[in-house]
Amino acid sequence: MAVEVQQVDQTPDVDLVFTKADLRDVIPHDNDLVVISLVTTGMKVHRVLMDQGSSTDVMFFTTFNQLQLSTDRLRPCTECLYGFVGDQVEVRGHIELRKTFTDDTTSHTTNIRYLVVNAPSAYNILLGRPTLNKIGAVASTRHMKMKLPSLEGAVITIKSDQKEAKKCYENNLKTKRGVFAVTIRSPSEDGVTRVEIAWEI
Repeated sequence: MAVEVQQVDQTPDVDLVFTKADLRDVIPHDNDLVVISLVTTGMKVHRVLMDQGSSTDVMFFTTFNQLQLSTDRLRPCTECLYGFVGDQVEVRGHIELRKTFTDDTTSHTTNIRYLVVNAPSAYNILLGRPTLNKIGAVASTRHMKMKLPSLEGAVITIKSDQKEAKKCYENNLKTKRGVFAVTIRSPSEDGVTRVEIAWEI
């Protein structure tokens, strides 16, 4: 029997605090989401949604192609992905990639295991609870920032791109196909693990 053990980054346990100073550069907004950029395979990826409602990390196949990754790197996946309205979504497989979070002062690099799906979305990547917990990150929609510790114990502060966040939200309203929450359910009687996604309608 094989047991998969999730590797946890050995990051220092530091206090991540949001203060009034973090609000100074925030544009007044109506519940904007935290959307950041990160570096992977030597390329900067924009429109990365911090999705605390997702129980897995998702990369969309269009992003996979834009990163010029080979499908040979995809590991098989037996999970089924269903949309909120019941339509099935194609799962291409899993891939593990090195990702770097930086505020141009210090950085944190880690491996992230993505579920690669072929579905329309205004976002390139969804970072869910597995990665947020692994790197010890905390996102604040009020302060429009994400904070996480570096391996040296410093606090990395990454600002949300509010213009990009608004653009993504508007695109989702036009297409009505934005992915927000991903939930993995335990294997059913047929032994199949199902992954459900909540579409924005």
